[in-house]
Amino acid sequence: HSVSRASPNLAFVPACLPPDPVDVEELQRFVSNSKRLFVMTGAGISTESGIPDYRSEGVGLYARTDRRPIQHAEFVRSASARQRYWARNFVGWPQFSSHQPNRAHLVLRDWEKLGKLHWLVTQNVDALHAKAGSQRMTELHGCTHRVFCLGCGDQILRSELQEHFEALNPTWKAEAFGVAPDGDVFLTDEQVRNFQVPACRKCGGILKPDVTFFGDTVSREKVDFVHQRLAESDSMLVAGSSMQVYSGYRFALAAREKQLPIAILNIGPTRLDHFASLKLNSRCGELLPLIV
Repeated sequence: HSVSRASPNLAFVPACLPPDPVDVEELQRFVSNSKRLFVMTGAGISTESGIPDYRSEGVGLYARTDRRPIQHAEFVRSASARQRYWARNFVGWPQFSSHQPNRAHLVLRDWEKLGKLHWLVTQNVDALHAKAGSQRMTELHGCTHRVFCLGCGDQILRSELQEHFEALNPTWKAEAFGVAPDGDVFLTDEQVRNFQVPACRKCGGILKPDVTFFGDTVSREKVDFVHQRLAESDSMLVAGSSMQVYSGYRFALAAREKQLPIAILNIGPTRLDHFASLKLNSRCGELLPLIV
């Protein structure tokens, strides 16, 4: 996989000061003392790859617009909601799928290779950890690069679905009015109206990205699996997440219960600040490469 070696794209990264040498030293000590590090990442690790997030102060979707992501129930219930979702996703996919890992993703991959990182859990659906080469990893909320049928469970690659969209919509064109998280773009209702959405080729069922939409829950099996990996770990690092979503926050609560030291690397406040051993307010791609 190619990796972005250019300067990070900071359009969607909140402003922050360069890492303080004292912070670098404290995180170095934290990582050095860990033998089996459990890492949880969020959208703040991918903003430096040019992918916008929801909650970042001033630059996240919620700060810039009044738009909200699609809800699971709405997608399942409404054909017009699915048409709107897939039309926007079709337009956004070429750019979204082309994003590359940044230095933070590569550092975590290297820690895994060195045997330092025991398990990585990402709340992101952008496949950047996989592109970086991480293997000891759980994609907690799934991945937009896979699509499955709600009827028969058949899976296809999102890139393959793009070809089906193109075949069904040979003359359909739309210009996006800005980008949103997770490959979404802004289109008008008028633009979306004539977009054709394919059904499952095996059973004619509804196709859905293999991601946990807002309002849906992570499977019990996946949650149990992550809890097992956490039980084998001796410390927890949260990178680029405010941990506002309970599906990720529950693992921080479990780590606190086990009295594991917890370090947080995130620009802005998080839900864990009051019980973390260490809180650092820096860019992941700037601070993590300084740790050896």
